[in-house]
Amino acid sequence: MKTIDELLTEGVAGKRVFVRADLNVPLDGATITDDGRIRAVVPTIAKLAEAGARVIVASHLGRPKGAADPAFSLAPVARRLGELLAAEVVFAADTVGESATAVTAGLADGQVAVIENLRFNAGETSKDDAERAAFADLLALLADVYVGDGFGAVHRKHASVYDLPARLPHAAGYLIATEVGVLKKLTEDVQRPYVVALGGSKVSDKLGVIDHLLEKADRILIGGGMAYTFLKAQGHEVGTSLLQEDQIPAVREYLARAKDKGVEFVLPVDVLVAGAFPDLRTKAPAHPATVAADAIPADQLGLDIGPETCRLYASKLADAATVFWNGPMGVFEHPDYAEGTKAVAQALVDSPAFSVVGGGDSAAAVRILGFDEKAFSHISTGGGASLEYLEGKTLPGLAALED
Repeated sequence: MKTIDELLTEGVAGKRVFVRADLNVPLDGATITDDGRIRAVVPTIAKLAEAGARVIVASHLGRPKGAADPAFSLAPVARRLGELLAAEVVFAADTVGESATAVTAGLADGQVAVIENLRFNAGETSKDDAERAAFADLLALLADVYVGDGFGAVHRKHASVYDLPARLPHAAGYLIATEVGVLKKLTEDVQRPYVVALGGSKVSDKLGVIDHLLEKADRILIGGGMAYTFLKAQGHEVGTSLLQEDQIPAVREYLARAKDKGVEFVLPVDVLVAGAFPDLRTKAPAHPATVAADAIPADQLGLDIGPETCRLYASKLADAATVFWNGPMGVFEHPDYAEGTKAVAQALVDSPAFSVVGGGDSAAAVRILGFDEKAFSHISTGGGASLEYLEGKTLPGLAALED
């Protein structure tokens, strides 16, 4: 895989460099509520611009279903990128139409442009190879060189991620190089004890990574909505908590395998419960109760790990040399159910371990709950991509960057 430094050595001055970024940031109207993914790609864009490249930044945002939708416009992202670069960023109002063609053709050396949301064109995400290739052909007309730096999208077989690199000289940006380097530390020559903390809502989203990590991890901690399927698999009442009944046989198999392999599988010992899901808009007090994890009332649902579990998980993380954490421990968006996620984050901050926050909601939680990002060894920009890499899958966007 060619690196961006090799590309810069060859020279990019005057060349149109297409940077596929992941600028899929959360928006409240036109206000960006977390600019972490924009900041993550700034080093690549800035370095190319400094070297005299004519930089064309492209990304997806949300799921606009192949048609233009103002709610998913990248215009606010272009403005924020300009602020971070302290330079004008030109915005093209389409992807491969008149605006994009004019804007990219008019760039001066060192100038940066952002083209509109790639998913406004159905060819970007099409499962039809010919339709996807046709869109990639049009994108290729805009540029001379391709730089892949959208790690959060490399697990997608999309036109700008998979097909476009085949049409242009290509290299990996700084963010992708960093992300892959970190993931190799989690899969090759791992420093032990290696502890994995997994949360989030659906156990089905994590079974693949659990399957793979049973061969590598020393200890696995389970929280979030997925914990209730594990508790149910052990025969416990989980009330009205989130439950994937169809996954119980697989969960039982993994618990048995973990025991056979000597992998410590740690489940909550207490949880916070309430009669209804909290109001995340008003954040009105929810008045949760703390109950033992094996004694959840039939009319209650679990919404966070309890205080005893917080202390238990902190102790299980304290001696780790390597930690991978993906997924919150509870409904962290509500202050009454944020303590479990805070406890895991604080345990990573307090630990000398090589600590990786695996993107997605866990990365958002770190920022929302006020933690210093520098207190963690790495915060990934791609939750889904990180998980698929750890599952041992081939990621289309990385494969496309291989020479």
